[in-house]
Parts: sequence; structure tokens; C-alpha cells
Amino acid sequence: MPDVNSPLFIQSLSTGLKVLLAFDAEQTSMNLPEIADAAGITKSAAQRFAFTLEALGFLRKDAATKRYSLAPKALEFSYRYLLSSSLIDRANPYLFELNRRSQETVNLSEPEGLDMVYIARFPSPIHSIVHMPLGRKLPMFCTASGRAYLSTLDENETRAVLEQSDRVKYTPATETDIGKIMAMLDEARENGYAYAFEEYYRGDLNLAVPLLGVSGRPVAAINISAAATRWRRDKLSKEIAPLLIETAHLISTTPATPTALEPFRRGYGVAEPNSRRKAKTSAS
Repeated sequence: MPDVNSPLFIQSLSTGLKVLLAFDAEQTSMNLPEIADAAGITKSAAQRFAFTLEALGFLRKDAATKRYSLAPKALEFSYRYLLSSSLIDRANPYLFELNRRSQETVNLSEPEGLDMVYIARFPSPIHSIVHMPLGRKLPMFCTASGRAYLSTLDENETRAVLEQSDRVKYTPATETDIGKIMAMLDEARENGYAYAFEEYYRGDLNLAVPLLGVSGRPVAAINISAAATRWRRDKLSKEIAPLLIETAHLISTTPATPTALEPFRRGYGVAEPNSRRKAKTSAS
């Protein structure tokens, strides 16, 4: 992680991004004092940043209430990430096939701090427990994806993540004891997959396996989310874990063919503006 005290660090850019990130489900719209408080800046600074971000199209201002909210253009950063991620591109055909074979929801997530961020999702055609929009973060300590990722780290790294995590008991089944979680990670290393049964959402059974990079370090995890009303835990582990392990191996070792990738790239080509094409034609 680069040092924020470096002379190369642009504080104003950091603050502008902090203003954008201050908006969430609890603060969908804010006035200038609220923006200043949420971003930890002065009201005059909030006014300048809000004006600039509105001018650039990332915020919009209600003419009557003078409150700001995120504009659709704010999605552009996430959209470009999804388009440019080689991991998502490589994994999508295999995730879709796993979804088809299992008939359950399949997710791909990457680590960010103490959480896993969901970057690809193929919902179950039969039954889905929860709505999980792309970009959603869930804590590592109590999710199968997080435990799959942690199971590939050394003990000191793993313990550091667990100690820094806010180990909230989201459901009666949430395991918060570090010693017991470490034992579950040992089990995940031995079995090749991790599990979390109803620890974040009631009724949600999760299995996950890590994806390793060329260096052998974990880069992501894939997981399957299934309903407790449709599966017994032992049956899910017996039937679904081998499919997860097989899928992770294919993603890591076998690039998808152009034919398999084509449906996931269709519609993403950007045609050149007419003016640019005409300019090229004139120049030639």
C-alpha cells in the first residue's frame, strides 16, 4: 500500500473521492453541512467539492431542497473496472457453467481490507436467499469466501485480519471466537474448501474455494450460496464442494476459449464517434 504521506500523494483528489464515498444507503442525499461532516472537511471545502463533482456529472443537486445525491455517472468507475478486469473476463464462462450445473447462486469476490467485495454474480434460477449487488462487501471472518481466502495465508496474517475485524454476531450462528475460526480455517485447508452456514444471513448456506495467482498467493474466491430449506449441510458439502474445486482449478489453469467468452463480451464494443471516423478518412 503506497504511503499517503508521500509527496506524490494528491490530497485534493483523495478528498474528492471521500466526498463521493460519503453517500450510501443511510445517507442517500446530503446538504453541504452534512457532506462536510461525513467527509471530515469544512463547509467551504464541501461547497467547492460538491460544485466540482456536480459540474463533472458525478453528483446532482435538487433545485428545491439544495441536497446532493450521486448521479448515474458515478457508476462509471465500477463499470470500467468490470470491463477491464482480466479475472472477471477469465472466470465468467466457468462461473456460468457452475451456476448451470448446480442451479445455485455463484459469486466471485476479491479481498479489500477486512472484507470480500463481490465482483461477479450468477443468481440461482430457482431460489435466491438475498439480493447481492455487485460491489457489496461482506466481512471475511464470518463468510465462506473470506475464510477460503484466509485459509491460504500464513497464520500471522490470518490472525491479524481476525483481530482487526469487528466480529459482530450477525446471526445466532455467527462464530466470533478467533480460536474457533482458526480451527475452521485449518479444516478448510485440509478439505480444499471453506464453509459458513447461516452466519451472515439466516437460511443461507455457503461454500467457497480460493483462487490463487501465479505467485501462489490468493487473489479471489468463488462461492456458492444455497438455501437451507433446500439443502442439508452434509449433502451440500458432498455434492457442491467438488464442483467448486473443479471450477477454481479450471479458472486458474485453463483460459476460456474465444467462443466461450463471446456471450460475455457481446454489446461491450464501443464504436468510434462519426466525427473521429470521418477525421481518419479525411487524413488518409
